[in-house]
Amino acid sequence: MDSFLIFLHFLIFTLCTRVKSQSSLCRTSCGDTQIKYPFGIDDGCGSPYYRNILVCSESNHLQLRTPSGKYPVRRIDYSDPHILVTDPSMWNCQDGAHFRPPRPFSLDTSIHFSLSPQNDYLFFNCSEKDVIVEPKPVVCERYPDRCDSTCDSASYLCRHLPECAHALGGSTSCCSYYPKATESLRLMLKYCETYTSVYWRNLEESQTYNTAPEYGIRIDFDIPVTTRCLQCQDGSKGGGTCGFDVGTHGFSCLCDHGNVTTYCKDHSQHGKSNRVVAGENFVYRTFFFVIQLNFIHYSLIIISFRESMQRSSIVKEVYFDFTGTATAVSVAGAIGIGAGVWYFRKVKAQAPVTHGVQSNENRLF
Repeated sequence: MDSFLIFLHFLIFTLCTRVKSQSSLCRTSCGDTQIKYPFGIDDGCGSPYYRNILVCSESNHLQLRTPSGKYPVRRIDYSDPHILVTDPSMWNCQDGAHFRPPRPFSLDTSIHFSLSPQNDYLFFNCSEKDVIVEPKPVVCERYPDRCDSTCDSASYLCRHLPECAHALGGSTSCCSYYPKATESLRLMLKYCETYTSVYWRNLEESQTYNTAPEYGIRIDFDIPVTTRCLQCQDGSKGGGTCGFDVGTHGFSCLCDHGNVTTYCKDHSQHGKSNRVVAGENFVYRTFFFVIQLNFIHYSLIIISFRESMQRSSIVKEVYFDFTGTATAVSVAGAIGIGAGVWYFRKVKAQAPVTHGVQSNENRLF
């Protein structure tokens, strides 16, 4: 019985510690990469649209999670919203004419991500029996939709590979093609030995050329902006961090003193039950579940002891006195638990509703 009580106390302590840790502010960097809204590397931070997308490893390296795997993040640009990632399975200058089996890159476009049109894909040693490899006519620059099925063998990038123009040698063929879907990329790799991605990086306006090729995959993203998030981030209103409740995905402004649904200096929020951290309702439910387990545990002990008394030669008067006392204790315990549940439900009912009909004040951001 003592070990069971120790377990219950440990479980309640762990849950309370979890609540406290959720109320702290979110990490703002991973390695040299700055983490800002709409992203977060801690659950409940940023926008729920990008939940669990970025992963900060134990070695402090940032990775992007996609359906095809995890990819190192080279940088995140918030002014021109995009993420630049690298795919270790793609060809690079160090490979030269030695090709490794590639892994098709895929992206979940349902989470406000899109492959940038500034990406170019180079395919090497494609089978000309299965892939149309030929120079694209000039008309393709004006009407690119008319040349979608052609892999351009006269591509500028094939003739001027970034950082290593002569790495392939004369025996390797190269053509440029932009697959519009993951399936078309898989099909291309079925008939080509490998591929790589090059994106056109924007340079400063003072440069002679405003773009330059660079290896990597550029992924564009949207920044969902709402009035509630802007108010939360406003320094004059407390300078909080935009986040969300991990259970309901409802908006939450993360402050030093806890979480609110408006902004940190909103005094009308002080003392209300909505100043709880994400997932606290789950903790309440778990807490009452533990109490019920404790009640059941003691009830089983009483029943077991009562049955043993029935089988023994103990005087019936003592037995009836004990069972009556046990019943009274059981009823009192049930009334106490019921009162506690009623009280917390009453407190919870005072919190503002953040679901149902969506508006500017409660919609997902």
